[in-house]
Amino acid sequence: MINETDLNYLRRCVQLAKTALDVGDEPFGSVLVSAGGEVLAEDHNHVAGGDHTQHPEFALARWAAGNMTPEERSRATVYTSGEHCPMCAAAHGWAGLGRIVYASSSEQLAAWLSEWGVPASRVRNLPIQEVIRDTVVDGPVPALADEVRELHRQFYASRR
Repeated sequence: MINETDLNYLRRCVQLAKTALDVGDEPFGSVLVSAGGEVLAEDHNHVAGGDHTQHPEFALARWAAGNMTPEERSRATVYTSGEHCPMCAAAHGWAGLGRIVYASSSEQLAAWLSEWGVPASRVRNLPIQEVIRDTVVDGPVPALADEVRELHRQFYASRR
């Protein structure tokens, strides 16, 4: 189900995750794409300042709610370097956005963090489909897993 166009948008998400890492933030990046293939908005994580709600997926859902019609939102796709957390999945659902495509899963991230001895998050890792219904979800993408894993490794290694 993942095609070359999807991979190109996901590669941009990984670049945005690298940008977040470069400014000292957790490496997550996301892109909102219209049904016609136009990049409408993109963002990376901004949680380093202490506000852990500053996820790119949440920001894109809020942007979409204020700038797109319900029909446009339902036909748009959110691409992201990591699977939506429950907060971002709920925001996606409430905004009425369409398809989600992610490079790495919450399950993968949890396994990596456990391997590195990083304490588990206070928020449970839930698959997107356990938070919202009727949304096409594609991921993870094995071709990008090593790159995403390395960004997270660098982030947590810098914290020790």
